[in-house]
Amino acid sequence: MGIVKSIKEFIRAEIGLWPAMELRNLATMSLALPGLTLFENQEVARLRSQLGVIPAARIACIIPTFKRPERLLRAVRSILAQDCQEFVIMVIDDGGGLPDLPNDPRIFPVSLSRNCGVAGLVRNVGIRLCDSEFIAFLDDDNIWKPQHLTLAIRGLGGGADLIYTAVQRLKSDGSQLDILSKPFDRRRFSNESAWVDTNAIVLRRSKCPLFSRLPRTRKTLPGEDWELVWRISRRHRVEHVEAVTVEYLVNPASYYTPWLEP
Repeated sequence: MGIVKSIKEFIRAEIGLWPAMELRNLATMSLALPGLTLFENQEVARLRSQLGVIPAARIACIIPTFKRPERLLRAVRSILAQDCQEFVIMVIDDGGGLPDLPNDPRIFPVSLSRNCGVAGLVRNVGIRLCDSEFIAFLDDDNIWKPQHLTLAIRGLGGGADLIYTAVQRLKSDGSQLDILSKPFDRRRFSNESAWVDTNAIVLRRSKCPLFSRLPRTRKTLPGEDWELVWRISRRHRVEHVEAVTVEYLVNPASYYTPWLEP
């Protein structure tokens, strides 16, 4: 037990818990990457042809979705209600089908030809189908408060490359579980439970790599959102806006994230 404890302490001190686990993920899952990359490329080409235009605005809001029509509508409406209205909304259906969405020319819904279950890949398709200065992400079971985009863009105007706001996490009965809000520290980020959530991120497209395509299961740690922020923070500036602008459902029925009812 002493040796195991010493090894764990060494990993945390010299590498970081999450970087070490991500190396393990790469070692065990990388054989699937060529096929998933090919699928992503084929879907982007097919959907570009289907759209006929390149959706363009100052901000591209990317929503991956799978079989959650009512919550998807809430998420879309929360974007339409933003104080800042300079956006397009890319809704990427992971092969589950789409409901009728609000009749707004800024909404561009597309469906993958089959379900892939890889959250990073689904978001990548949305990123690659549009043109924008900034990119924001919202999952189909969460919503933004009206000032989310305004505060994030203001933060990016101060020189940051990636901004993340505070997140209010809610139980399924609507009561508050907690609030995620910590300033960014890369060293702490390598070992502590992740406090930067995809739904809170807005970043410059010019500094935005694509998400990891590793076929993570609902139990895989770390998640693709942690990996994206970790990569970006190597060379670019990451900052936190303390305002709570995201309502995040701790959802036992989440398609991508494993949650038990608190």
